[in-house]
Amino acid sequence: MADKIKFALALLLLIAGVAGFYLLSEQAAILRVLAVLAGLASSVAVAWNTEPGRVFFGFAKEAAAEAKKVVWPSRKETLQTTGLVFAFVVIMALFLWLTDKTIEWVLYDIILGWRGA
Repeated sequence: MADKIKFALALLLLIAGVAGFYLLSEQAAILRVLAVLAGLASSVAVAWNTEPGRVFFGFAKEAAAEAKKVVWPSRKETLQTTGLVFAFVVIMALFLWLTDKTIEWVLYDIILGWRGA
């Protein structure tokens, strides 16, 4: 039950930060942004102290560690793959255009005879 109360408090703090942004509409923009950031920071701090919050932040740390293990393609590999995609798109566009014109020719000129006269 305490975790639910803490989550409700975290949500209220976040709402208070956003409300502060609108209530301080006549103040400098930096103060308005600081109100949102303060609400967000206090909301995260409260949520961090709940069991689901600790589980979530642990999961986030593990996800970041896994993302660091990803082997990203080199610039050369990226450019080659992009070139192949563009070439395939051009070839497919030409194929579809030829197919469309062939069907148009067969339908209008040969079958219906609309353009032949």
